[in-house]
Amino acid sequence: MAKRKAGRRTRREPGARLGRAVRPAAEWAAALARGEEMARQVLARRRRRTAARVAARGAAPGSAGLLVAEGDSWFDYPFFDVLEELEEGFGYAIESVAHKGDTVEEMVYDPNQLDKLARKLRKLKEDDEAPKAILLSGGGNDIAGEEFAVLLNHKSSGLPPLSEPVVSGLVDGRLRVAVIELAAAVTHLCRETFGSTLPILVHGYDYPVPDGRGYLGGFWVLPGPWLEPGFRRKGYDDLRERSDVMVTLIDRFNAVLAGVAGGPGLAHLRHVDLRRTLSNKLPGAAYKKSWGDELHPTEQGFRAVADRFDRVLRTL
Repeated sequence: MAKRKAGRRTRREPGARLGRAVRPAAEWAAALARGEEMARQVLARRRRRTAARVAARGAAPGSAGLLVAEGDSWFDYPFFDVLEELEEGFGYAIESVAHKGDTVEEMVYDPNQLDKLARKLRKLKEDDEAPKAILLSGGGNDIAGEEFAVLLNHKSSGLPPLSEPVVSGLVDGRLRVAVIELAAAVTHLCRETFGSTLPILVHGYDYPVPDGRGYLGGFWVLPGPWLEPGFRRKGYDDLRERSDVMVTLIDRFNAVLAGVAGGPGLAHLRHVDLRRTLSNKLPGAAYKKSWGDELHPTEQGFRAVADRFDRVLRTL
């Protein structure tokens, strides 16, 4: 075996054995300063938005009551969503366990999901705070996405665009049952925690336009698109035809929610009908003022949706 050549061993800096780069003090301090500056910018933006909306609406934060929310990306969207508009524009205090991408089935059948809501309600009870209402947002992720195409008959088949057996099984069957069970579960949690039944509000979205736009052009946490690929796979290239199909599908889902709300054991469940709150007008791409992508409103659109919620909340 060849002898190892003698020589000086290279002195390792502390932390090098663990593969960690040691940052000079100045670089570390600069990184801390940048993080603090980003936080200051976010807080300043929120203060400006809140002040402007309080001035416009005359509703101080928290003055309209406390709301607890469970749901999907309409309640958990980057930078603005329904809950932020209700909080900053209409004076509600918000406690949320909503998470983008969640389905109704996950909300009700995943024990961890219900446990998060149960802990949130228990904490409010311990703080002697009672919600004005519970808000639920769900169903979009149960329908849209990679499997959306299964709802469609191929354009060349000569059949109606929507496959009635599939739509009936999903919307009238699986989603209807999941919504009922979610409402029943939330109702039970409220009774056990607060000793009373609280109003529950659920919505069925508005008419989207399947134009192939994802979040920020198909980037980051909500890439999309969620509808256009399915339509394209089944031969539907005309945007008007696609939009008409979505009107039918959204009407079907809202009919299910309207039928569940006020039903046996769910007299406290209210259906917030958001249809025609947002534009789906194609000429001049007018709908883009309301819709930021295929499934999510613009900031202006979310504000209009929050206004519809507020109208119902004021009747409670």
